[in-house]
Amino acid sequence: MKRWGNMARVFTKLGKQITIATRDGGPDPDTNPRLRVLVQQAKKENMPKDNVERAIKKATDKDVSDYKEVVYEGYGPYGIAIVVETATDNTTRTVANVRSYFNKHGGSLGTSGSLEFLFDHKCVFRIAQKEDISLEDLELELIDYGVDEVEEDGDEIVLYGEFKSYSEIQSYLEGKGFEIHSAEFERIPTDLKQVTPEQRAQLEKLLDKFEEDEDVQNVFHNMAEGEE
Repeated sequence: MKRWGNMARVFTKLGKQITIATRDGGPDPDTNPRLRVLVQQAKKENMPKDNVERAIKKATDKDVSDYKEVVYEGYGPYGIAIVVETATDNTTRTVANVRSYFNKHGGSLGTSGSLEFLFDHKCVFRIAQKEDISLEDLELELIDYGVDEVEEDGDEIVLYGEFKSYSEIQSYLEGKGFEIHSAEFERIPTDLKQVTPEQRAQLEKLLDKFEEDEDVQNVFHNMAEGEE
């Protein structure tokens, strides 16, 4: 059941992103680069075509113009910094929910911008491997486009770039015929904090509450990975 739950979450999140991208840049993927990448991503996630078309169509609804992307920042227990990105049509409901999750799990909601220094805001592209491609050459070429790290992950290449360089990187990749699997914005912690297994279990309960909330798009934190 968990797998289906995750799939539903991915579809909901992508659907909102597609709607917002359509609202901001129009319904034609040919002239809307952000939408073009999201449609590719939806394909890769096996999101039904109907869902994609519905999400595009939804951008013309009067209600959707009220979608706001709001970022909440706070601390969980044990001083773990948490950034919650939301897309909501009712900020009063969302902030009340986010605050209550923090409070119930021994954390507290902070002021906007208070945790920015703890995270690097990056765009992260996942692209298909290509025959005869040298990661080193690719990295050298992409440095001029704002990419600062290139790594392999199975059959994908992952590129990390400056947040503001998103469209230049996308144009380069499309121009060179790379297949883009996904393009996300991530907040990467500059410094990770160690926690005990018991503390991790408590923090994960809080992170799960955020993940389950319909308004929440992404959750980032600076808790170090557990021992494998």
